[in-house]
Amino acid sequence: MRYSDVDFNDKNILITGGAGFIGSNLALYLQKHYPDAKIVIFDKFRDASRFDNGNLTSFGHFKNLIGFKGEIVTGDLVSDLDRLKEYDFDFIFHQAAISDTTVEDQNIVMRTNLDTFKTLLDMAVDMNAAMVYASSAAVYGKLPAPHRVGVEAPANVYGFSKLAMDNLAWEYMKKTDIPIVGLRYFNVYGPREYFKDKTASMVLQFGLQLLKGESARLFEGSDKIKRDFIFVDDVIQANIKACRPNRSGVFNVGTGRARSFQDIVDILKSELGIKRKDSYIPNPYVKQYQFFTQADIEPTKEALGYEPRFSLEEGIRADKDYIKKIYEEEVL
Repeated sequence: MRYSDVDFNDKNILITGGAGFIGSNLALYLQKHYPDAKIVIFDKFRDASRFDNGNLTSFGHFKNLIGFKGEIVTGDLVSDLDRLKEYDFDFIFHQAAISDTTVEDQNIVMRTNLDTFKTLLDMAVDMNAAMVYASSAAVYGKLPAPHRVGVEAPANVYGFSKLAMDNLAWEYMKKTDIPIVGLRYFNVYGPREYFKDKTASMVLQFGLQLLKGESARLFEGSDKIKRDFIFVDDVIQANIKACRPNRSGVFNVGTGRARSFQDIVDILKSELGIKRKDSYIPNPYVKQYQFFTQADIEPTKEALGYEPRFSLEEGIRADKDYIKKIYEEEVL
């Protein structure tokens, strides 16, 4: 379904991080519903390089883009953005970032996430392009829920970089008329997330554990550890609705309802027809762990016309076939 009355046909659209989880879903949504749109994906794509924590430096993967017919520019945010200045974009969806919250190299996170965002904002101003960018619920750190824009306390450099991006966006909103919208994603899950590797959602990780014949491995007390889990289709909805005129601002993108990790496992077992006892392990991250997240989405509803369509039960039901497909094609 179309989420907005904005017509993207015959428009030039840039999606940074377009081979990643959310970027690829956005690209394929736009291609399906606006076949005359000119879509350009900019992505580093994964290689063998890894951070000091052992995780991949890029999650972009060609399999996420099978079926995509637009243009692809392969490049690095830090060194290759100048290659995009030859285009004239109408809309910029900025999804690319170092999104691994366990990366401790502050310099590379700030350069990649914040410095390049300023370059893209300047590009948007020069091109008179609408800018919609991915912020994050990580800006709230361990603050008590519900989380509201304007009260932030990031607990890691990733969250700090996203808050710095939001602050920079506010400054640009004061001096330009182009639409600038930041979307603070909460815990997103859904198709095309497998290649996020260890940072893929627990919906996918628990699902694969169960399909492999294992017990779901939960932290002790998981019935009380709650997050605002949002299906990726609702994130795409928010991105599309953010393009409506005169909608500048920073907004939460969640469901407004916190659910437990135990809920995820129980729903997965019901959907997959699996009856198996769960296993519980001590939580080694107690000091820095977010035990409860919940988005205040009332301003998002009012400003963007956003309305989450998927409960956790409905989202997992919609995600089930993808989880099975990944198990059969990538895990077996």
